[in-house]
Amino acid sequence: MRLDKYLKVSRLIKRRTLAKEIADQGRILVNGTQAKASSNVKVGDELSVRFGQKVMRVKIERLLDTTKKEEASSLYSVISEERIKEESE
Repeated sequence: MRLDKYLKVSRLIKRRTLAKEIADQGRILVNGTQAKASSNVKVGDELSVRFGQKVMRVKIERLLDTTKKEEASSLYSVISEERIKEESE
């Protein structure tokens, strides 16, 4: 499954176009390697997504083409959520 589609279906990122933009900016790592929106992801992969001052690391548990809002969080397990400190602090 494409990375941008997975991020949208799992609701880690609300829109696929936004997921593509974030990937194009180099803010998503798959298994420690910078990923493009078109990168393929599979069960067991570890994603690291940087949202502004926060980095979220998740492990992919399931892949589905569509999902209900209530089931979206079952597609991944959160490994860690960290705040990034500014360089000037």
